[in-house]
Amino acid sequence: MAPNPPDPPSRRQGDLVIPLIRVAIDAVAIEGSFLLSYWLRFRSLFFERLGFDAVVSPPMEGYLAGSAVMVVVWLLLFRASKVYRPRRRVSLSDEFISIVRWGTAGMLILMSAAFLYRGFSYSRIVFVLIWVLSILLIFSGRALVASLERKMHRRGRFLRTAVIIGNDALANDVFVRLHRHPSFGFDIAGYFADAPCDPDLKLSGLAHLGPVTNAAQFIGSRGVSVVFIALRAGEHQRLFDLVSDSEGLDVQFMMIPDVLEVLTSHVQLTEYEGLPFLTLKSNPLTGWGSVAKRLMDLCVSAVLLLAFSPILLFIAFLVHLSSPGSVFYRQERVGIDGRPFSILKFRSMRTDAEVVTGPIWARKDDPRRTRIGTFLRTTSMDELPQLINVLRGEMSLVGPRPERPYFVEQFRAKVPKYLDRHRVKTGMTGWAQVNGLRGDTSIEERIKFDLYYIENWSFTLDIKILLRTVRAALTFREAH
Repeated sequence: MAPNPPDPPSRRQGDLVIPLIRVAIDAVAIEGSFLLSYWLRFRSLFFERLGFDAVVSPPMEGYLAGSAVMVVVWLLLFRASKVYRPRRRVSLSDEFISIVRWGTAGMLILMSAAFLYRGFSYSRIVFVLIWVLSILLIFSGRALVASLERKMHRRGRFLRTAVIIGNDALANDVFVRLHRHPSFGFDIAGYFADAPCDPDLKLSGLAHLGPVTNAAQFIGSRGVSVVFIALRAGEHQRLFDLVSDSEGLDVQFMMIPDVLEVLTSHVQLTEYEGLPFLTLKSNPLTGWGSVAKRLMDLCVSAVLLLAFSPILLFIAFLVHLSSPGSVFYRQERVGIDGRPFSILKFRSMRTDAEVVTGPIWARKDDPRRTRIGTFLRTTSMDELPQLINVLRGEMSLVGPRPERPYFVEQFRAKVPKYLDRHRVKTGMTGWAQVNGLRGDTSIEERIKFDLYYIENWSFTLDIKILLRTVRAALTFREAH
């Protein structure tokens, strides 16, 4: 096999420049948090105006020495978490969670070192300021780098050459999603399949590069760095042959599973008396996990209901003025273990909305909406009363969205594994919703995301979903 040709300069530069920029901005942010914290506590009037006693400024050299050590420690921690590797695709919500986690670890190291070192006394208030400011400044820097990287990709800089293996709907879905986001940084050269794809598919806009057996030679001669494999379960031998033929090539293979069990299962290895078992179906929401999730639901829902109470009253007043009928809309939904409960919403439609049609999906620009209802649906404020459902334990903040019994009966017969979503409490928002599957969308796709959430639940995943929900609400992404 011919040796792998050198990578294009733009690819090599992208793999080096972006991580270096990320390291440099992180270092500046960490150092800046030290200096700004010192200035706020000892050189400004900020704390005196808050009622704190004036203090004598300690030597700045001690803080400069501490900052030099912590820049190194923090960068090593971030490097250990692989945030400086090239070609990272990380959402800002994931980025924020990672910064809080590793920033807190860095602060604990700093506090421990300060406690053991008796040659200099550090202010506890400064420690708190450093912790808060470092998280904010590092996150702002990472967001800036991500924006810069997206702009360069849109301008054709630092792109990675990629190909797709496959020619059916699965391969088409890969192309559509990647083509929709040029900021991902992929230049898709074409697709490999034994025959051209259906001309009705958008994939047909790509070049058909020949059969799969030609892929390895093309990868080696063209410097392809990423191969997206969209093969069906019966074609796995082709995958093995392709990987074997590409031995020695600097290429990344990314396989898109088409089997529901592979997509959603969190496979674990369990051993009993030396005999290994693969656990294909589990529920991490047990024991302390369920206790932690319920505590978060109670605390957050209570705080939000209290904080939003003026807004809730004002919305109730507007709903009352917009049309005759109740302010709240109660509807039976199916929750955990298939148990029904009454979900609460602010009424956004006329009271006779389903008298003629019966149960149907709400849609965009629905004529049944009231004047205030369109605004409530666009901003998702009609969902706020569900905080009461969460407080009462009928729902959770995060989980699969609850459906009406009428639709549950339809879906359980048509959609594989549909009833598995009732293994946990339903939620105000969920993994499917923050990935764009809201309202009248493919129920099969939503089930894949719901089951992935159930099998892979973690406290961090819940926080990530909540952060992405807030971002979606602020950008007014409507649920139909």
